[in-house]
Amino acid sequence: MHILAMLIIGLIVGALAKLFMPGKDPGGFIITILLGIAGSFVAGFVGRALGLYRDPASGPGIIASILGAMLLLFIYRMVIGRRSRRVV
Repeated sequence: MHILAMLIIGLIVGALAKLFMPGKDPGGFIITILLGIAGSFVAGFVGRALGLYRDPASGPGIIASILGAMLLLFIYRMVIGRRSRRVV
């Protein structure tokens, strides 16, 4: 059940990150879920590195997860954008 909840939250976080960063995105539904889940992990890692989450069991909130997903979406756009320019 935990994995299913993580996928649903990842979908929501990824969709919100794409909503807040308008523009043409390469990728679909699966990329959205992966960006949301990875964004949550990035937010948790950065939060622990900065000392924001003192308890190891506590994780990032929805806002931090969205910010992490937006960061990953920005990096993803830069990498994919460079690839598509080289092909042409």
